[in-house]
Formats: sequence, C-alpha cells, structure tokens
Amino acid sequence: MDIAQLVRTTILFSIVLLVFGLGLRAMPGDAISLFRAPALLLRSLLAMNVVVPLLAVVLAAMLDLHPAVKIALVTMAVSPVPPFLPGKQLKLVVREAYVYGLLVATALLAALLVPLTLAILDALFGRNMRIEPAEVARIVALTVLIPLALGIAVRYWSPGRAERLSSLASGLGTVLLVVAGVPLLVLVWPAAAALIGDGTVLAIILLTVLALAVGHFLGGPKGDDRTVLALASATRHPAVALAIAHASFPDEKLAPAAVLLYLIVSTVASAPYTAWRKRLHARSPLFVSPERGNGT
Repeated sequence: MDIAQLVRTTILFSIVLLVFGLGLRAMPGDAISLFRAPALLLRSLLAMNVVVPLLAVVLAAMLDLHPAVKIALVTMAVSPVPPFLPGKQLKLVVREAYVYGLLVATALLAALLVPLTLAILDALFGRNMRIEPAEVARIVALTVLIPLALGIAVRYWSPGRAERLSSLASGLGTVLLVVAGVPLLVLVWPAAAALIGDGTVLAIILLTVLALAVGHFLGGPKGDDRTVLALASATRHPAVALAIAHASFPDEKLAPAAVLLYLIVSTVASAPYTAWRKRLHARSPLFVSPERGNGT
C-alpha cells in the first residue's frame, strides 16, 4: 500500500467512525423521520435535486471557467448530503430528527436521484455526465448507511454503551480525518491553486450563497429545518462528485482538485450563514420545548 492509498483508506475509516458516532446518538425513528413528513421531504428534494443543480448548470454555461471547475460545480450540486455535515448541523438545532432524516433519505434515494438528475440535465443542456446507480449505492452505503445503521443499532440495544462510545468514535474520527486530510491537501493544493482565477472562486461563492438561500427558503416555517436544508443544499458529498467526474470525464485530471477547491471555498462561504444561525440558536429557549416554533 503506497502513501496515496494509505491516505484514502484513513479518510474512509475516519468518515465511517464519524458516521458511526452520529448513529450512536440517534434512534431508529430519527433515521426515517423525513419519510413521515412528505411535504418537507418534497421541499428537500426540490431544493437539493432540482433547483441547485439547475443553478449550477446555468452558472457553468454562463461563466468562462476551466472545464474542471464546471465539472465540480455540477457534480457537487447533484450529490447527496456528505457524511461530515450532520455533525455541524446538530450543533445549530434543537430538533435533531431532520438532520438524521435528511442524511438517510438522500443516501437511500441517491442511487435513483443522482443518475436521474444527470440524465435530465444531459437531455436539457447536454452536460454529458453519467454514473452507474450501483456505484452511487456503494459509496453512500459504505460512508453513510452502514455505519449509521450500526450506530443506531448499538444505541437501541445498549444506550449506556452508545453514550460512552459516541464521543470516542467521533473524536477518533476527527483526529484521523485531520491527520489524513492534511497530506491530501498538500498533495492536491498545487493543482487546485492553479484553477484559481477567471472567476472560479466567485462562481463557487455565488453558487454556495444561492444554494443556502434556496435551502433556507424551502426549509419551511421552522428555523431548525431552514438551517439544516440550507447547509445541506450548499454542501455535498465529494466522493459521489468525484465518482461522477471520473465516470464522465476520465481524461480531466484536474477534476479532483476542482472538487477539493469547491469544498474549501464553499465551506468558507457558508461560514457567515453558519455564524448567523449559531447566534439565533444560542438565543433560542433551548430547554422549553424541542418544537420551539418558527424561526427566521
């Protein structure tokens, strides 16, 4: 096993631990909660699988960007919730069920919705992107569904043990992600930095801000739901995006660097929104009721 393989394996293991740690905090009802709220499920899919991908395609068509950047914009826009996002979302809300429900719903539906969205975009705009449903299913099962289900099972059968393991799994996962992520960033950054310019950063910021606005608006009347959907609309699963890029444009060697650049810039661009929602969350009556009413 070479260094690159070791880094990839460590990152995968860290993600599995992080999602397992999330599962240790959840109950089975949380995982399927969004399927019991069809209106919110429909709005979530509309934001993540219709509006944001359309915005990404329009921006890619309008702006004179490097082909790898255009690939990153569209592939990230059609990908499901990333496994590292719920940890951030849970710190900003009281009603936690939607965080788990959105993660599970988008993962379960990804094998259908991601290829379908790409096919529709290809028919409408000729984007020529594709991915096999089995590949999407493999990625989301390995990085989301299996570790989350294992964590929920442990929580259900042994709540005391789950409480002790949750912090350990999350902490170790975070450490391993940092340890493996730094060499990866050093390795890929020269290629990513070469893509900066010609409006690349501005395009990523613009798509991120628009995605946050779409998710916030379609999240509905409850502040927690708006926060969760806004961040999910703006932050997507990079492994799925990379798989689409590899399947559709195997000769575009800068696509992985563009996806990494998108992830970094989008995270920074989302910071003001996250800070705003964090201030609102800190001022909310946390211990009055988990259903604390409408938010802004």
